[in-house]
Amino acid sequence: MTGSRRSTLLVVNTDKPDADRAAQQLASLISKHGSLIAQIPAANGPIPDEAQNADLIVVLGGDGTLLGEGRRFAGSGTPMLGVNVGKLGFLAEFDIDAVSSQAESLFGDGELNTRAVPLLEVDIRNSDGSTVQAGCAMNEAVITAGPPYSIIELGIRIDDATGPAVRGDGLIVSTSLGSTAYNVSAGGPIIHPLVDATVITPIAAHSLAFRPIAVPGISTIEIDPIQINERTDDGTTLVLDGQIRHRITSDQRVIIKRAERSVELVVNQRGNYWHTLVSKLHWAKQPTFSSDK
Repeated sequence: MTGSRRSTLLVVNTDKPDADRAAQQLASLISKHGSLIAQIPAANGPIPDEAQNADLIVVLGGDGTLLGEGRRFAGSGTPMLGVNVGKLGFLAEFDIDAVSSQAESLFGDGELNTRAVPLLEVDIRNSDGSTVQAGCAMNEAVITAGPPYSIIELGIRIDDATGPAVRGDGLIVSTSLGSTAYNVSAGGPIIHPLVDATVITPIAAHSLAFRPIAVPGISTIEIDPIQINERTDDGTTLVLDGQIRHRITSDQRVIIKRAERSVELVVNQRGNYWHTLVSKLHWAKQPTFSSDK
């Protein structure tokens, strides 16, 4: 950081409603309290040249935008601040009002409160061990049954120890950060982001005995297709963060472990994780009833 003015790159998801207006407000706040390097659109691709001199990357969009840009800038070491103009805003902790009230410390000489988010490294390998596809995920890696949506069976190995086989609609392997996404929708546990764990959760398991499990974050998880849906154009698929898709075949396996790269997320110092769980995910909220009078 040069002097007391933090050099900031603004990344905008222009497909979001009100993105233009919000981007103008953010650009004004950044320029007033810090230094705006450039404003670029959110996109999949290599790290842009403008990011090389950035002390901070502000991502305007929603949780999906932050996931995509997180994978894009992973390993750069530059903190990322998510500003929500989407529906939920669980990962993107800030809104325009929160940024405005903290603009001087965020873009000036204030100390940033950050959290390192480890990614999952996910490889599809052939039977000879060669890698077919390689990617990473911030939230989760999912193997989903796919068309024609017949039950699939997947064998699980954890740290070279043979585990159970799961029959059902698929399997979710989630980071702690991603435990509040697809994982929790499928009945998996909520894991605080600071807990070093990886969660394995079945999707509609054909067994009452198969329960989600949390394993150490350093564990290596191997998934072997025993029975899957194989079709020429689609079928059983590996999905990363709900955004990247790769079809898998019965002679391949999926290896999931902690990536060497991580993402530095700026934490809203005026926020609270437990309050967010209650207010946005309605954690433990009691059902409401209406009575006819």
